[in-house]
Amino acid sequence: MSILRIYHYPEAVLKTVATKVTTFDDGLRQLVKDMAETMYAAPGIGLAAPQIGLSQRLIVIDCSAKDEAPRLIVAINPEIVARSGQRCEEEGCLSLPGYYANVQRSEEVTVTFQDVHGERHEGAAEGLLAVAFQHEIDHLDGILFVDHLSPLKRGIFRRKYRKIVEQQEEQL
Repeated sequence: MSILRIYHYPEAVLKTVATKVTTFDDGLRQLVKDMAETMYAAPGIGLAAPQIGLSQRLIVIDCSAKDEAPRLIVAINPEIVARSGQRCEEEGCLSLPGYYANVQRSEEVTVTFQDVHGERHEGAAEGLLAVAFQHEIDHLDGILFVDHLSPLKRGIFRRKYRKIVEQQEEQL
C-alpha cells in the first residue's frame, strides 16, 4: 500500500466532473487500499478519487471515533437518491488544509453505490456520515465545500486561504 499525494485547491482536477468506474479488478482494489491508507494518514474521514488526481467516481469514508475499530465504507459510482432534514455543520477538507466553514447539508441521505466487486448497494446515512457522503460526492461532481458558501463568504475564503498557503510555505 502507499500514501498518495492529495491535490489542493485550486488544482483543476478538483473542479472536474469524475467519470464512472466501469472496471472492477485488482487495480481498483489496490487503489481503494491506497486511498484508505492516504485518508487515515492525513488524517481525514473521507477521500474522493479527484483529491488524489484521478477523475473517477470513487470515495472512501470512515466516520468512526479514534477509540473505535475502523468502519471503512467504499462507495463506487455513488449517488444520493433521497434527502431529508437540514443541518449546518462546520466542514474542512483535505484539499483545502487549514480552512473550515459552516455548510448547509441534508441531515439524512439515502445513497446507492457499487462495491469493489461491482455489486450494487443502497443505504441510509444520517448525521456526520450523511455530511461525509454529501461532501465526498460533491468532489465527484467538481464541487468543493466552499462552493456552497455565499459569494461574500467565498471572497473571504479566497483571501484567508491565500494567507494560509503563504504561512504554510513559510514554514517549509
